[in-house]
Formats: sequence, C-alpha cells, structure tokens
Amino acid sequence: MKEHATPPRALILNADDLGYDPGITRGLLKALREGVVSSATLLVNTPWSEEAARQAGGLAIGLHLNLDRGPPVGPGFPREWRSMDGGFIGAMVDALPADVVEAEALAQLGRAERLLGRPATHLDVHKHLHRHPQVLEGLARVARRAGLPVRSIDAGMRDALRARGVATNDHFMGESGEAAYWTQERFAAAVAALPGEGVTEWMCHPGHLPEVVTSRYAAQREVELATFLHPRTREALDRGALRPTDFRVLHAA
Repeated sequence: MKEHATPPRALILNADDLGYDPGITRGLLKALREGVVSSATLLVNTPWSEEAARQAGGLAIGLHLNLDRGPPVGPGFPREWRSMDGGFIGAMVDALPADVVEAEALAQLGRAERLLGRPATHLDVHKHLHRHPQVLEGLARVARRAGLPVRSIDAGMRDALRARGVATNDHFMGESGEAAYWTQERFAAAVAALPGEGVTEWMCHPGHLPEVVTSRYAAQREVELATFLHPRTREALDRGALRPTDFRVLHAA
C-alpha cells in the first residue's frame, strides 16, 4: 500500500445534494458559478437527477451515494432491504452487507458518470452513512477500483480509508443542524483557523428553498447561499491566499 503523503494546503468547498430538489439545485449551482463553492456531489436516484447533471456542465461533480431514500439504482438490490414501495429503508442501512453496498455504489457511480458525461471527481455519502463499517467497506472497494477519493469526516474514517488504499481529505468541517451552519462569521473564523497543510473539505448545503421535497435543512440553505455569494466571503479567502479547489487535487496523492 502506498504511504500517504500530506499534500500542500488546499481547501475544497463541497456542496451536497445536487439533484435533491429543483430549488435546491438551482441555488447550489448559483453558489458554484457565482460564489466561492468549488465542488458538489450529485444524487442520481431522484426525479431531478438528470436535469441537475445536465445543468452542471463544466463543474467539478462527484457522487453523493444515497442509501437512505428513493429507489436503488442497481437491478440486483435485494428485496428484503427495500420498503413497500421499493425504495431504501434508511433505518436498516446499518444491516446492509458490504457486498450489497458495493454493488449499489458501483451502479450509482456508473449512473452519475453517464448523466454527467464525464468521470466523477470523488465519492461521499448522503447523511454520512459510511459511518457504518460495512457501508464504508463496500464504498471503499468501489473507490479503490475507480481510483477516486472518498470524504472522511473524522480521524477513524480517514485511517480506515487509507488502510484500504483510498485517498481522502486530511481535515473536515461542516454540519446541517437546526441553525444554518455557514454564516459569514463562521466562514471568516474558519478561514483564519484553517490548518497550515493538507487537504481540508468544508461540506456545505447552499440552495434555494425546496420546491417539492421536505427537508429539515431548508431555510438554512438560503443563509448558506447568501454567505457564499457575499463579497466579504471572497475577501476572507483572498486574505488567506486561498483559492478553493476540488477533490481532483487528491487523485495523484
């Protein structure tokens, strides 16, 4: 196994949930094209996935693996792990075998790349479900085969991915709770405290209000969008001599 070498300092601002809802997608793409967000991940099993991928031409997009809601993409996803309407049962994901996760992750990655018309930049997981060991194992197999980085959210996950030969970020920050996470104040403080070396991912959720789906993180997306579009946010990055990049910085790691 290749020993991990810490790359020079780099910051990735990755927006989750491309394709989740038309309003969310519209705001997310605005954050990418007009703001400081530099990367996003696509849900491929929603009614809006295809249009979202089409609208994301030329942008750095990875796969937002979804094992929580909506229908599986892989034709062989076992019936016993599906709900009455054929979708995922999010509460049962901790019992999914690694082989089942691997097959579904491979199917979703294939669909992402077909919809985008280009390779995905990296992999992450809706609701961080790769906290479950067998989900992490199945995902890591696909990532290793595809040569793609995977988001890690803590030191234990980082070590586990690297032990499996999968590249990952060195640092991580982001949340989606009751209050909007990325305010201008938190953003400026995070820039000032950014580690001096390694690849840092800041997960974010900018967007407009959902038009169709119900999401507990709704109005908070508008706050994040305003943060990433505000001139003071770009000024904070300029003061730190930072130009956000995407996960392709890890492809050669």
